[in-house]
Amino acid sequence: MNYRKFVSVTITLLLVVATLGLASAKSVNDEQRQRKSTTMEPLNLAVLIQDDVVSQVSNELGVTRDFIKSLPQGSRVMVGYITAGSLQVRQPFTTDLDQAARSLRVPISSVSSAPYNPYVEVLEALKKFQSEWSNANAVLLVSDGLDTSRGFDSTAAGHTLDLERTITEANKRHVSVFSFFAPSVGLSSHSRLAASYGQSSLNRLGDETGGEAFFQGSTGFVTFDSYFNRLRETLNRQYAKAT
Repeated sequence: MNYRKFVSVTITLLLVVATLGLASAKSVNDEQRQRKSTTMEPLNLAVLIQDDVVSQVSNELGVTRDFIKSLPQGSRVMVGYITAGSLQVRQPFTTDLDQAARSLRVPISSVSSAPYNPYVEVLEALKKFQSEWSNANAVLLVSDGLDTSRGFDSTAAGHTLDLERTITEANKRHVSVFSFFAPSVGLSSHSRLAASYGQSSLNRLGDETGGEAFFQGSTGFVTFDSYFNRLRETLNRQYAKAT
């Protein structure tokens, strides 16, 4: 009798293990199918870096290069720096992703390189997207987002003339603007209020152009690793193609 019970229990356990194994295999296969079904379409992407961001941003060039090189084949990338007086284009739009990645340089990280505000030169970059391109268009902006052209007060945060013009131009050209907040060596690295004003502007820019702003906290600096992970998830979801 005991022998029969032992055999019965053993068979039951084997059936449970087999069922769990099949369920696990199904889960893996479903996950693989899901990943395949969310392969990202090629992009036209402008990577814009504000030249007076804090020097810690230079430590993130490696992950930024890796991101550029990981874009789908057929993507076009431009690399530019938002600096005092003008937009410095280091690499015009190219499908050579390795070349675009190599064009990244260390930011100057000095108040002497501070732009009037980032949006004047984002606006300039938007005009370099060509209407005949068939890929989706996006900007990745690394900036503190701060525009003090109308003064430094709560009524100006997120509502400056150049920000309004940038949103209008981005929507006209069907460009989604994504941003990574990084404090500059000026106000936004010393003032929590200035940082929050800049983040408010970046949030609005993302919300109203179909993009997104990424940041953690109102001051200080964190690595871009988590930002790129979240950006990849967003791009895969937003620009997915069936495979």
